[in-house]
Amino acid sequence: MNRTTALVAFLVVGALLILAGVVSTRTDETDRAIDAAVDDALGETATTVAPATTFTPLTEAPPVLRVAPDLVELDGWLQSDATTLADARGEVTILQFWTFACRNCKNTLDTVARIYDTYEVDGLEVVGVHAPEFDFEADPAAIAEAAVDLGVDWQIALDTEKRNFRSWQEGRRFWPRTYIIDSAGNIRYDWIGEGNYDELEATVAWLLENPGA
Repeated sequence: MNRTTALVAFLVVGALLILAGVVSTRTDETDRAIDAAVDDALGETATTVAPATTFTPLTEAPPVLRVAPDLVELDGWLQSDATTLADARGEVTILQFWTFACRNCKNTLDTVARIYDTYEVDGLEVVGVHAPEFDFEADPAAIAEAAVDLGVDWQIALDTEKRNFRSWQEGRRFWPRTYIIDSAGNIRYDWIGEGNYDELEATVAWLLENPGA
């Protein structure tokens, strides 16, 4: 791509994002027309570089937001022997609602993978609650294939009918939405969309270093 083409693509993508009011989330009311437009403008699939591995440590305990609900009426699990969220949880657990064709979800995965690789030995677990937006995303075989392609090597709960996607999120619902659950089952972090990776990792690290706090 030459510099002129790159500039035109940048301007087109910028205009699309402004007109669509896109931030860093997907709601269950939106479609993915913007994704196709971005790819058409760039002439290639956009890639995301994982953020730096350094983070600013927390200076105080993350707040207790609420008790984490259970995961109910699932259609099974992939990459796990768990049958309940309690089975799947670690000392600290990242739980993320996602769906495999969502660009915003995919943009978070490299960072989640890096954090998991870093802290799994200390007791971190990750649960990806897969809540499909479209019918083709509901096929377990397609989810399993996408997990391999995307480097998702953590536990996947199949929320095909989006019961948990709806019950965990009051009002508007989003892909992705990322929570951190402590060892007592309390939610200590809640973030909609991409970004905020510094606080995500800092919260994981603090809770692992301060069990029960």
